[in-house]
Amino acid sequence: MQTVSNEGLLNNYATEPQMYYAEYPSLWEQRRYAWQGALATLFVSTVLFVALSVS
Repeated sequence: MQTVSNEGLLNNYATEPQMYYAEYPSLWEQRRYAWQGALATLFVSTVLFVALSVS
C-alpha cells in the first residue's frame, strides 16, 4: 500500500501487522508435531537408504 504525502512524496514503508503473543501448543498439537517429526525422520532415512543402496 502506498500513500502520498501533501508534498507528493511517496511513503513506501510497509504497514506493520498487529502483534500477538504465541500460545504454548496444546497436548494434541504436541502429539501431532511428534508424529510429523517421526514421519519426516522415516522419510529422510528411507530416501538416504535408497540413495546409498542404488549407488
